[in-house]
Amino acid sequence: MAESYHESTHSNPKENNASPKDANHTFMSSIHLFAGLPDDAKEDLISGAIHALRPKGSILVHEGDPINSIIIVRSGRIKTFRTDSDGQEYVLDVLHDGQAIWHGVFMEEQTYHYSVGCLTDVDLYVIRRPHFEALIKNNPRVAIGLVHMLGAELFEAEEKIMMLGIRDPQRRLAEYLLYRDERCVGPEIRLKLQDIAGSVGLRPETVSRTLSTFERKGMLRRVGQGRLLLLDRSALHDVAVGSN
Repeated sequence: MAESYHESTHSNPKENNASPKDANHTFMSSIHLFAGLPDDAKEDLISGAIHALRPKGSILVHEGDPINSIIIVRSGRIKTFRTDSDGQEYVLDVLHDGQAIWHGVFMEEQTYHYSVGCLTDVDLYVIRRPHFEALIKNNPRVAIGLVHMLGAELFEAEEKIMMLGIRDPQRRLAEYLLYRDERCVGPEIRLKLQDIAGSVGLRPETVSRTLSTFERKGMLRRVGQGRLLLLDRSALHDVAVGSN
């Protein structure tokens, strides 16, 4: 079923002394999409949101499902991906705490052009389209913020296209690792080998060999299953631009 969630109470503060209201307000302020909203608008969004907990490996939406909500990651990591006719999966993006999937939600009869799956256990907020549309009508700043965000994300999409156009596997992978490092939570990149391979359009064996080369040269360290720590970003940048 499209966008099927296990509902829960929307209060889920961090393990500290903050009240649910304070914790939710802090979280909403961390989301770029809502950063410029007045406090009463943020509270209105939270009050109307569905709180959902989904386990690792579950699928939030399937390609072709109708888009009728904004999906916000409160904690955890999700991936957007497509699967070709041969069953090969291609990871389009990885989103984490405070990031949202909202593209197409304001257009009638739009469907997802990708699937969304959970890389970890995920804590979500889901805001239905009618609720957010009502908020936009009362807060023009939200609409302006959406335009700015869309422009920034189009620029980012162009960067991804350019990255995938790099033929040399080492350059492409170095570019991707730097890209992911800038956007990950914490010091480590947490992605399985298969997810990295799908993201950059390379075979897992090629990615594994290239990571081993980077590790021997002291550019990164594999610190566990699906965990990478970049050690020499300058050297990786040199590889990415073809200076090495």
